[in-house]
Amino acid sequence: MNDILSTICLLIGAGFIFLAALGVLRMPELYMRIHSSTKAGTLGLGFMLLGAAIHFQELSIIIRALATFAFIVLTAPVAAHVIGRAGYHSGVPLWGGTVVDEMKAEDKTK
Repeated sequence: MNDILSTICLLIGAGFIFLAALGVLRMPELYMRIHSSTKAGTLGLGFMLLGAAIHFQELSIIIRALATFAFIVLTAPVAAHVIGRAGYHSGVPLWGGTVVDEMKAEDKTK
């Protein structure tokens, strides 16, 4: 039963990581690509770590999986934010369908 559950978690995680990669390839601009890779990649990694924890059922592996997931959940949004701001300030153009440029209004207030 544990093998089936861990396999399901691994397949779901692989599916989310595939969707993240597909989003990076298909999205029209840097900011949407960052969003796609951060959200789906984090969720995919979470399911894969859950699958590994279920499969091995050792306390040390479960603790490592939880610590890794906590690290990714805490650092991925910060890294995506920094990459997005660096892209904006280095002049990466916005997508043509962008309606509101909140960063432009923020820069004017400084």
